[in-house]
Amino acid sequence: MLFNVRSFVSIAKLTGTRKQLLRQFWYGRPAQMNVHLKGQDLLTLQNYTADELKYLLWMASDLKQRIKYKGEYLPLMQGKSLAMIFEKRSTRTRLSAETGFALLGGHPSFLTTQDIHLGTNESLTDTVRVLSSMTNAILARVYKHNDLDLMAKESTIPIINGLSDLYHPLQILADYLTLQEHYGGLNGLTITWIGDGNNVLHSIMTSAAKLGMHLSIATPKGFEPDLRITKITEQYSEEYGTKFLLTTDPLEAADSANVLVTDTWISMGQEEEKKERLKAFQGYQITMQTAKSAASNWTFLHCLPRKPEEVDDEVFYSPRSLVFQEAENRKWTIMAVMVSLLTDYSPQLQKPTF
Repeated sequence: MLFNVRSFVSIAKLTGTRKQLLRQFWYGRPAQMNVHLKGQDLLTLQNYTADELKYLLWMASDLKQRIKYKGEYLPLMQGKSLAMIFEKRSTRTRLSAETGFALLGGHPSFLTTQDIHLGTNESLTDTVRVLSSMTNAILARVYKHNDLDLMAKESTIPIINGLSDLYHPLQILADYLTLQEHYGGLNGLTITWIGDGNNVLHSIMTSAAKLGMHLSIATPKGFEPDLRITKITEQYSEEYGTKFLLTTDPLEAADSANVLVTDTWISMGQEEEKKERLKAFQGYQITMQTAKSAASNWTFLHCLPRKPEEVDDEVFYSPRSLVFQEAENRKWTIMAVMVSLLTDYSPQLQKPTF
């Protein structure tokens, strides 16, 4: 059956759903998900359901396809502003948020402790209340996760965790988008983490099982992930029927892994522990020898910046390394978060397989 534009618009007028029908006419009818994230905070992936995580990844894929590959202009943030509070320096989080928000037509404002009175001449509570009256969302990269909890309590606008001592949710959304693009799905993959039990790992632990992924972790003794988060991960593993391993043996953890992941051994604020940490992490460098224990289709991820003691050049610059695709996807996933929390836009392209 053929439609011309005039007849199609007439049908739309009769049904009262003109925009929706036009979208379906041009893009096809996308699969629907009963997910509504507008107005919510993103402090940790623990607070997000499996469907909500899939929705964010779907949104990221949709925006990437429409903007990057189809060349469309989507001013979904037109007239909106984003306050970006950064207590820690950043490359990927800052650039992805600033360029992403601007690409969507919004105005990002980068604020450090040198730019505003945060915690010096003005309390965090007062700062957040002021920003709530002038901007549409706050993205904060902080030392203490408790500060994000306070922001969420005092704010009337969404708070987005750009990194804290406990979690780094934006990074893990980018990781999952990268894996979905590479493998065509996430369910059934085994992720192996070899390194420090840090904030990046915590975000994997509180989300991987929800998407059907198994998780193996190898850390040196004394550098294990937070015990409370480990217990939550065990509960998720049981609930979603996935495997969870915590060991001190990198090769045991790497057995049959689809994805090998590591991160810095010395996070910002831990510089004084460098000598002790380098000694403790001997034997934890990811190499091709590590990869021999992994599955035949193994890939490598690292959130960057990377140091050679964490992963050697042979792995880091190999065709198996997805680190630069992963870095780019920081932009598309943070855009997906902002669009989901601030607008009523729904993905127009078909939902990917997860």
